Amino acid sequence: MKISRKDKKYSDVLKGKVWVFPDNVDTDAISPSQYINDPKEMAKHTCETINKDFAYKVQDGDIIVAGRNFGCGSSRETAPSILQQKGIVAIIAESFARIFYRSSFALALPLLEINDISKEFKTGDEIEINIPNAEASNLTTGKKFKGTKVHPILLNLLKAGGLEKQIIEELKK
Repeated sequence: MKISRKDKKYSDVLKGKVWVFPDNVDTDAISPSQYINDPKEMAKHTCETINKDFAYKVQDGDIIVAGRNFGCGSSRETAPSILQQKGIVAIIAESFARIFYRSSFALALPLLEINDISKEFKTGDEIEINIPNAEASNLTTGKKFKGTKVHPILLNLLKAGGLEKQIIEELKK
């Protein structure tokens, strides 16, 4: 199912176009600090040091496939948020910086960790991911991959639409 940033409803299975990013993508590359007070300008420059076309060509429903240590750097919650605003519906990486990992799930941005995944995709490939099963398929090459399952508590956060929505629902009970 192709999901857009406008449709924040959770889905176990997502399909989209891939953007391949390298190891050690830091939060300053994702949400450049010189634009921190102007979110619209920040969105125009997101990830430009990694791929100059990303901010202008990324589409709703696209998925990032990256190397190790994605989201390293500062604890800027704008990093996963700006990626969602640009249309990214999930990120698969070999590993994530812990604070980026926590912030992403708090904002209901699904993440999967799969060893050596970045070598298996090219930008523009089509991907299908199954979040609860921690599986990814390169629909372009036909290869399938298995990763580390997301903890059930984090899956519940995704299904609730993020930490804030989950807390609000709990308070209503």
